[in-house]
Amino acid sequence: MRLRLWRYEMSLRSPIHAARQRHDSRSHLFLEVDQDAVTGLGEISPQPFTLNGDPGVDDVLAELVSFNLPQLLEIHRREGLVPQWARVTHLTGSRPASRFAAALVEMAVLDWQLRSEGRSIEDHWPARFTTPEQVTVSLLDDNPWATRDAAQIRAKVSAVAVTSSRWPELAALGRPVVLDFNCSAPDAGAVVDLVDAARRHVVVAAVEQPFGVGNLVEHARLAEMLDLPLSLDEGVRQRRDIDQISRYRAARWVCVKPARVGGFAQARTLIELAGYRGLEVYLGGFFESPLARRANRTLARHLVSRPSDIGESPIDAHDVLVPTAGGLGFRVGPALEAMTPLVSLVS
Repeated sequence: MRLRLWRYEMSLRSPIHAARQRHDSRSHLFLEVDQDAVTGLGEISPQPFTLNGDPGVDDVLAELVSFNLPQLLEIHRREGLVPQWARVTHLTGSRPASRFAAALVEMAVLDWQLRSEGRSIEDHWPARFTTPEQVTVSLLDDNPWATRDAAQIRAKVSAVAVTSSRWPELAALGRPVVLDFNCSAPDAGAVVDLVDAARRHVVVAAVEQPFGVGNLVEHARLAEMLDLPLSLDEGVRQRRDIDQISRYRAARWVCVKPARVGGFAQARTLIELAGYRGLEVYLGGFFESPLARRANRTLARHLVSRPSDIGESPIDAHDVLVPTAGGLGFRVGPALEAMTPLVSLVS
């Protein structure tokens, strides 16, 4: 088995300004698994630095090199096989960066397995829902929006920095809006005030993650004050989070991001558990290229009915990825092949 790992910086088609950072570009980590003349390709796009409980890209790289990739090679040396894709979740360590690293390894192995079987990701997860698209815009700057025909808009907001002139533009889109604070709200009163201001212009569908990760008490208090759903995003990483959100009644919706929770096997588990706990679920993303976006879209259509981040990729990756049949639908493109991989390992 041969492993190749690249890091590649790609620009977003439209910058997104969130409460604590501006997203102009993203570092993408691509992992290729090559075994028996079949290759599988995975991708994650971590934050540039540690924020709101999510690791930075350098932390994820360090975890891959020191823990996740050696574990994968050890399984192959011991058993002589590429492990079944859903087994890769057990390579996850205790550090937050390891969940992102495991998600990358899992996606590459899943792609390899599907190609070995002559199947596509849509064969593996057939659509059971016509899952609508959610598109993200920002009320924190004056950049133009690319909203297409989204069923729902996620609007990046902050209690102190919303550009008020953008409310009429948002209203003109005629779509329900999720107000995404990205953990930036100072208190419940500031959230209520912003919701009241928004409702003069748009239909507010929900409020997303106003307070910090793990602050379930304040979220629960706010949930009692609001007559609309509260959603948690950054606060959803593992089974315990779903259990605690349900126990404290801290939210009615949760956003599950496969890369954040450790991959697709874990995402499926959390989605099913959330449904059992009476929570509504939608799928989120991390500015993926078309590779990971296709996988996320397929999983969403298989499992969730709420509007999710599954539309066209915000990244132009035409020379980084080449479309191909089967699996997740892409192989390494000329831009990556021209680079020396960060890591190249052989078992």
